[in-house]
Amino acid sequence: MTNLAIVYHSGYGHTAKVADHVARGAGSVDGVDVTVLKADDLTSPDSGPWDELAAADGIIFGAPTYMGSASAVFKQFQDATSKVWMAQGWRDKIAAGFTNSGSLAGDKLNTLQQLSVLAGQHGMIWANYGAFPGYNTSKSDYATAWNRAGHMIGLGTQALTDLPADQTPDKADLDTAEDFGKRIAEITRRWVAGKA
Repeated sequence: MTNLAIVYHSGYGHTAKVADHVARGAGSVDGVDVTVLKADDLTSPDSGPWDELAAADGIIFGAPTYMGSASAVFKQFQDATSKVWMAQGWRDKIAAGFTNSGSLAGDKLNTLQQLSVLAGQHGMIWANYGAFPGYNTSKSDYATAWNRAGHMIGLGTQALTDLPADQTPDKADLDTAEDFGKRIAEITRRWVAGKA
């Protein structure tokens, strides 16, 4: 069995909704067990479900983009990983990342880069999204296009700021999230099989 963990923070419920869909996509891959953890429970290096992350073959990081970078709670988690870093506990695990913000672009690239640098610090192997941009021609349909903002390094979704999490992100972004989760689960499963 391949173990894949998702650790995320969500301030208003939108990023949690995306995390649920990433987990749904990842869980659709045979032989992959998915664990979803809140960064809120991992802000101290000495308490929280750190053993579940240690047991994972891959970790998907998720954070909302606030003011151009990952949220403060996610940053607390990120800083708390220094104890794991000292022991190189996540070395050679697969890593990936996703973020959500109110704008289509919203400086999400900066957050995705922040997540990939975190993975690099830990010696993890970063897996990108790799989906073709879905909204870049005159024939594209914004309402149904996947990967609308064309994020390649990871997953970026949009939650309209005047709507609650039960109404946004929309179906196209949630379908994209499931596709992203499936891709990372498949990459992780192949990585584990190759090491056996």
